[in-house]
Amino acid sequence: VQLQTSGGGLVQPGGSLRLSCAASGTIFSIHDMGWYRQAPGKQRELVATSTSGATTTYRDSVKGRFTLSRDNAKNTVYLQMNSLKPEDTAVYYCNAVVKTTATMPWVNYWGKGTLVTVSS
Repeated sequence: VQLQTSGGGLVQPGGSLRLSCAASGTIFSIHDMGWYRQAPGKQRELVATSTSGATTTYRDSVKGRFTLSRDNAKNTVYLQMNSLKPEDTAVYYCNAVVKTTATMPWVNYWGKGTLVTVSS
């Protein structure tokens, strides 16, 4: 399973970016799919994640600014980030919990990080 991410970059405070993550390969089912981030010198933290039952969880600091959407037919998630702040600067990682067959266990997969820099 591969997670292909895109959409990072440099944006001014108050600006917007949209991240995309598409899962490909042998996929039977995806349970959780979403985004984590890691700022320099800090631990990786959850940004937003969506379960297969369509429940979405956001970290408090991004609520009202970030929106996670999921296209199950395309095995893709999108993270729309609005009103970006300098403290949102981090490497953002896509995450998916995947079964490759009905009998295999759930496995955690990570995409390559994409850098989001919020700076004037």
